[in-house]
Amino acid sequence: MESAGTTDAPDGPLAGVRVIDMATVVMGPYAAQILGDLGADVIKVEAPNDTVRTGVLHRTPGMTPLNLNVNRNKRSVRLDLKNESERSMALELIGTADVLITNMRVDALRRLGMDYDSLAPDNPRLVHVHAQGFRSDSDRAGLAAYDETVQAASGLIDLAERARGIQAPVVLPSIFGDKVAALTMVYAALAALVHQRATGRGQRVEVPMVDTLLAFNLVEHLQGRVFEPPMGPTGFPPSLNKGHRAHPTADGLAMVIPYTPRNFRDLFTAAGRPDLAEDPRVNGEFIDSTRDGEALAGLLETVTPRLTTAEWAEVCARHSIPFGPVLRLDDAAEDAYVREGQLLDVAEHPSEGAYRVIGIPTAFSATPASVRRHAPLPGQHTAEVLGELARGEVRR
Repeated sequence: MESAGTTDAPDGPLAGVRVIDMATVVMGPYAAQILGDLGADVIKVEAPNDTVRTGVLHRTPGMTPLNLNVNRNKRSVRLDLKNESERSMALELIGTADVLITNMRVDALRRLGMDYDSLAPDNPRLVHVHAQGFRSDSDRAGLAAYDETVQAASGLIDLAERARGIQAPVVLPSIFGDKVAALTMVYAALAALVHQRATGRGQRVEVPMVDTLLAFNLVEHLQGRVFEPPMGPTGFPPSLNKGHRAHPTADGLAMVIPYTPRNFRDLFTAAGRPDLAEDPRVNGEFIDSTRDGEALAGLLETVTPRLTTAEWAEVCARHSIPFGPVLRLDDAAEDAYVREGQLLDVAEHPSEGAYRVIGIPTAFSATPASVRRHAPLPGQHTAEVLGELARGEVRR
């Protein structure tokens, strides 16, 4: 990863692409940040009260951890879209863009003249990427959507309940819907940019969060309902297996996943209990984790506390047994793998001082992605960008 905040980093694969980020919270800004990491010139047009800038953890007002994590590689322009002259500036700025990222409600976009049909006549090259909770042609189109409601409507909470065998509402402890939809916005925008470069024409791209996460969940979990008539229920047995859990080691937790009878024999021998390999559930031709998953997990937990996590890592590597230590997020910065991959480097922010920068997970051999700009202060680049606009320096 290039040093955060450098301006002489090599051009990324999206160098020359201009993106206007008019989204709020996490989904749209995260998508725009990824495009910025890939080299696009991203201008964030933000209102005075962007919720991603609110929170008790900050050194400077508005510079919250979440803001630092979704707004790097952007220039910030503060415009009040309720003000006619400032809205006109925003529209003029959109006229210079290849891509517009937004998650405003459709009615609000229309009132502002920022829906695709209003913008396309003056900028036919525009790729208008709009995310919302539900499809615009559905009876839920105007409903508010938050990650928790998207997890519910996409079946994710149902899967969590079935996997854990409980009837209480279980919400995945991550804004999963927002981030999956953000990644979908990115690949959709890239595909539309390929079309734009080939034809000179942009298009409307809609990313409904519920549809996106439902499609994501059904890849493996549609199962027996793939067929018509159904051959079985929904749900991918390996994922819903109640024994599908981390196991205690002598000094921590780890995922130890022996798949074959030989894996179990090698594991039990390493733990000094080769006798356990005589168990009929692990000494046949194959392992039936769907039927025996919970029992096998109990069997493993009779031996995994005998060795440390590091010792199990060595045993499993030697015998090709899938293994992964449970990473405590508080320890991530000191983890050898994280450190070697520069996934949590310390950088110096001009206003915030030392802070952790989340690394870019992709590697390009010819056009590397880079962190060229720190997350900006609110409206930090308003005069700069509007000055460029007045001088015609950003017109296509």
